[in-house]
Amino acid sequence: MGVAELSAVLWRERQLLELLLFKLEEEQLVLSSGRSRWLGHATREVEQVLDQIRTAELGRSIEADATARDFGLEPGSGLRALADAAPAPWDDLLSSHREAFASLTAQIQDVAHGNRELLTSSHRAAQETILGLQETVQTYDTRGTASSGSATAQLIDESF
Repeated sequence: MGVAELSAVLWRERQLLELLLFKLEEEQLVLSSGRSRWLGHATREVEQVLDQIRTAELGRSIEADATARDFGLEPGSGLRALADAAPAPWDDLLSSHREAFASLTAQIQDVAHGNRELLTSSHRAAQETILGLQETVQTYDTRGTASSGSATAQLIDESF
């Protein structure tokens, strides 16, 4: 029966969504620690999981369409419609998958929103620091007297 294959694909996709949530929380820890050294790695890991999810979504779409045809539904029917048309115990299992997807999606959105806020505040702080350097740095001119650093070139590490 096609619903067994669909359920297996849904389990895999749930695992990937949980992994994505974990990777986003990992990224959040890196961002909140202020240690940007590992930010590239954390972001790359999030992108890798997103690629795996895209592949799993394609498999889910194929299996869901096959299951919909088995149940006499139109291809492209949603998980709710599939659960409503499925015989027991598949109806409860598909409903459980749907609820888990909704919960995981909400959690992922919350963490991703928090990460965007952390990135925005970090970027703003870096800009303010750079602007502050122009106003507060005191250097010495060629005669050895203190002068404002605004007329001289400065090297800034932009990796922040």
